[in-house]
Amino acid sequence: MPFRDRIEAGRKLAASLATYGNQHPAILALPRGGVPVAAEVAAALNAPLDLIIVRKVGVPFQNELAMGAVVDGGAPIVVRNDDVIRLGGVSEADFQAECRKEIAEMERRRQRYLGDRQRLEISGRTAIVIDDGIATGATTRAALQATRKRNPSRLVLAVPVAPTEIVPQMRAECDDFVCLEEHTAFAAIGYYYRDFGQVSDGEVLDMLRRFPISSDPRQSRERAQP
Repeated sequence: MPFRDRIEAGRKLAASLATYGNQHPAILALPRGGVPVAAEVAAALNAPLDLIIVRKVGVPFQNELAMGAVVDGGAPIVVRNDDVIRLGGVSEADFQAECRKEIAEMERRRQRYLGDRQRLEISGRTAIVIDDGIATGATTRAALQATRKRNPSRLVLAVPVAPTEIVPQMRAECDDFVCLEEHTAFAAIGYYYRDFGQVSDGEVLDMLRRFPISSDPRQSRERAQP
């Protein structure tokens, strides 16, 4: 059954993650669509919210088809989908060119969303990575691999919907995988939402302001009012 919107999906996901509430988790959202979902989880668990910025690297002639992904960081992590690269006949030069383009856009988003905002410290604590759904899994795998390098005590992936065929891959990348709906015949993520409107940069900024990052990782917070 389709979710009404990302907010409803986030509230339902929060209920499934309730057992993590006493572990002082850190919530990491994939912008932009994952932020409204993650904000509901962060509010319900009294947890801080931060972003993990990932860009899909699309096939040049079919940009929606992911041949990899890049993740923001001191040295950006690149995840390749070699099957797509090979079947698409994409040269290494073209792949690297597309990576550079997405890294530039990733930097723009980092400056736009985060600026000088303090980065959430996740070492030694439970990190919950959240998006509004999974399609190919390339961006999700990249996000998980980058998060793992930051040494969380436990790495959790939580999404409202995903294709059944990639669930084993996702489970292999994290310690716990929470998915509300798995579908064998998977359509685009938007198919499972009645309202799947684009999330604006302004909306992302507004949600981040509701969740300022404390210098004390043990400090919980009450849900801020929009």
